[in-house]
Amino acid sequence: MRNAKMTVNSIGREVPAALEGFGSLAPYGGPWSRLEGDYVWTPTLYPRKIAAPTSCKVAPNLEKAIERSGLRDGMTISFHHHLRNGDAVVEMTLSLIERMGIKNLTLAPSSLGESHDCVADAIRRGVVTRLNTSGVRGEVGRAISAGETEYPVIIRSHGGRARAIEEGSLHIDVAFLAAPACDRLGNFTGAAGKNACGAMGYAMLDARYADHVIAVTDDLVEYPLAPRISVHQYLVDQVVEVDSIGDPSKIATGATRVTRDPVQLHIADLAFRLLKASGMLKNGCSFQTGGGGPSLAAARYVRDYMKAEGIRGSYCIGGITGYMVSMLEEGLFDALFDVQSFDSAVTSSLANNPGHMEVDVSCYANPFNKGCLVNDLDVVILAALDTDVDFNVDVLTGHDGVLRGASGGHSDTAAGAKLTVVTVPSMRNGVPSIRERVQTVVTPGETVDAIVTERGIAINPLREDIAKLASDAGLPVMDIRKLKADIEKITGVPEEVNFSDEITGIVEYRDGTIIDTIRKVL
Repeated sequence: MRNAKMTVNSIGREVPAALEGFGSLAPYGGPWSRLEGDYVWTPTLYPRKIAAPTSCKVAPNLEKAIERSGLRDGMTISFHHHLRNGDAVVEMTLSLIERMGIKNLTLAPSSLGESHDCVADAIRRGVVTRLNTSGVRGEVGRAISAGETEYPVIIRSHGGRARAIEEGSLHIDVAFLAAPACDRLGNFTGAAGKNACGAMGYAMLDARYADHVIAVTDDLVEYPLAPRISVHQYLVDQVVEVDSIGDPSKIATGATRVTRDPVQLHIADLAFRLLKASGMLKNGCSFQTGGGGPSLAAARYVRDYMKAEGIRGSYCIGGITGYMVSMLEEGLFDALFDVQSFDSAVTSSLANNPGHMEVDVSCYANPFNKGCLVNDLDVVILAALDTDVDFNVDVLTGHDGVLRGASGGHSDTAAGAKLTVVTVPSMRNGVPSIRERVQTVVTPGETVDAIVTERGIAINPLREDIAKLASDAGLPVMDIRKLKADIEKITGVPEEVNFSDEITGIVEYRDGTIIDTIRKVL
């Protein structure tokens, strides 16, 4: 898309002030510009047709369910990504929608992974013409970066997506929700079933706000489903039984697999030592790790330290791993707030442990509600694709400029936490990870306190207190420009990627303002 009216936001990024098909857009003005207590937010409710009473919502098949939903050209559909790389519902649904001749849809999943290359085909064939998502990987990322979408993609954080849905700027007509165990009236859970995936915080929100909800299950159980219900029957319009919704063994793959790489383990150790030096790991603390090998591995060091020191924290949040479950079971934390489960070890804990609580994504990270969990967070350890000398973080674009990541809860947790630590290897495949300027800002540097690499730790100048504590602890603290220069002595300075003027995507900050622009790669 060309000829957009452009402006410059508060971190110096040129972003559209208006786009054809989107209307006026507000530039990013700082992480708290809309969170000082004066900004007015109006959640939107939509009229809905009253359903006739029924004792069974099971449709004959998915095609009949789509017909009954009233789905037609130009509407918006959504999916959740709790099955991650094991998901099969997106592909089966888009394939059927295409055969039914429905086109020009807005696709608004909570995220897309490597199992969703089918979305690129749907875009090329006109089934999908607009895309709203948190993650774009594989063939989908390549298609967007090549300018194959009719309209720019909108990238939102998890909290930003919840905000957009509740305020009505993202309105879902039909939600197709994979349901690992479901009964005839639509009660479903991710804590049971042959393809159990754990917590379903994204599905919970879509079910609450979509006009029409179809639960797609491969395990139709006797009514009533018990004991754990993620989405209740009053939110579900239809139930469809299929052969398989996916493969849960592929949940803990890619960005959510704990690393065994010695370099990344060293980064995890340094990150832990920084947390220890900060004094934040103490009785009553709250804690989260993001996706990525080093950040997940750091949880292991935190666990061992808390056991040795007799520390009992308050809660862990976010994508929950087996390490966090172990910490709950060992009494190291009082509770887990689980919006998404990152490995199969979590499922039985969610089903059986009363301290392991499932929460929806709005409770987790919507910055405009009356108290999301991330805004009470003490410590978060996050990953990155690239960072820059202003501590800005890119978790979307690779070194070649192609989209291959996800906004996720990165900017949400970074803004909310009292201490935000970003872990990243100093180089990947000979390309430095600390740049003068990242290609796409997802998380602004003013919300990042430290960047940890295997070659040293850079502390944001805004956090002189953390810098002193780290230096006093003997940690390898370095000025970020010195760290960048040392890395470039090995790698050299990479050539800049060439982009055209064509806008292929916009990145919303969690508050709905535009923090950066994605352009076509030449």
